[in-house]
Amino acid sequence: MATTVLVLGLKSAVVDEVRERVALPDVDIRGGTNLTDLRATLAATPVDHVIMGAGLDLEDRLRLVRAVFEASDRTTVHMKDFASGPEGFAPFVRAVLTGLHGTPP
Repeated sequence: MATTVLVLGLKSAVVDEVRERVALPDVDIRGGTNLTDLRATLAATPVDHVIMGAGLDLEDRLRLVRAVFEASDRTTVHMKDFASGPEGFAPFVRAVLTGLHGTPP
C-alpha cells in the first residue's frame, strides 16, 4: 500500500519541483498551497504525512497544523526550517520520508 504525502508550499511551482525531485517507490506525493487544498486532499484520501515549506506564513502554517490534527488522528506533520531556503525543500522532504520509511535516498 502506498504512502500518501501532502506537500504544502507557498507556490505550486515549488511543490511541483519537490514532486519531480522526490520520486520514491510506493510514495504518492500530492501537492497544495493553502488550507483549501489541505482540506480537499484530506477529504479525498487518507494522508499519512503532511510536509510544509517555510515560505508559508506562520499563521497559515499554524492553521494547517490545526486542520490536520482536527481531521485525522494518524497523519503526521513536518515543517521545514526557514534558513535552508526554497532549495532545501526537496532534500527536506526526501530526508523526512526516507527517515520515516527507511527508503534509500
